[in-house]
Amino acid sequence: MSLARINALLVRHLYLYRRSVPRFLEIFYWPLLDLVVWGFITLYLAQQGQALHGVVTFFLGALILWDVLFRAQQGITISFLEEIWARNLMNLFASPLTAGEFLTATMALSVLKVSMVSLVMVIAAFVFYSYNVFLLGLSLIPFVLNLIATGWIIGILTTSIIMRFGQQAEVLAWGMVFLFQPISCVFYPLAVLPPWLQPLAWANPAAHVFEGMRAILLEGQVPFLHLGWATGLNAFYLLLMILLFHYTFAVCKDRGLLVRVGE
Repeated sequence: MSLARINALLVRHLYLYRRSVPRFLEIFYWPLLDLVVWGFITLYLAQQGQALHGVVTFFLGALILWDVLFRAQQGITISFLEEIWARNLMNLFASPLTAGEFLTATMALSVLKVSMVSLVMVIAAFVFYSYNVFLLGLSLIPFVLNLIATGWIIGILTTSIIMRFGQQAEVLAWGMVFLFQPISCVFYPLAVLPPWLQPLAWANPAAHVFEGMRAILLEGQVPFLHLGWATGLNAFYLLLMILLFHYTFAVCKDRGLLVRVGE
């Protein structure tokens, strides 16, 4: 694996942001808009009674963490689509660049996107709603890292599907992550799900992260059980998705499907 090739691909994608207003809107405007809208909703709910006094803390914290997962997924999937739209996919893989190096570069790009978006949302939440996400303390770090890993898992899965089935599957780049939202328990506890759906939620690492966040806010203690489950599930799924990506890439390469991706 060549760090030079990984860095070159990363720089290639960063150059796209230099003179692209829509790409900057993706990082700054849309996350800020989400935060403002949900912030007003939670303030309204909080005004309805003391029973909902902590709703602002729960909703804004959940929204910021959900956006971490969403941007981590987008960082991988949209990077792949950028190559398709520029009809550059065949050029990349005609070079010495390997599938593993490509995947590593998109993961690094997703971390940069997550960092920028999170900074915007954390500052906005503090300025507009006096909400300090760091109330979660140092325990926030392992949970955020797990959310990034979950985003990578969904992003690699989506990329593999698009690579295999082409343009007709591109819509999944924006919709796939929301298929997992109901069982991620972002804005509600896992216990409210119907019994038949709860096992699926327990198998979802994101659900353990959001359950853990609520436990920290309510009890003030780090839920190591949820953290352990999230880490273990992420490690297993991430390895599985990386193997799937390499398998799909090999199949598409052998069948000449890479040439037709995006057509």
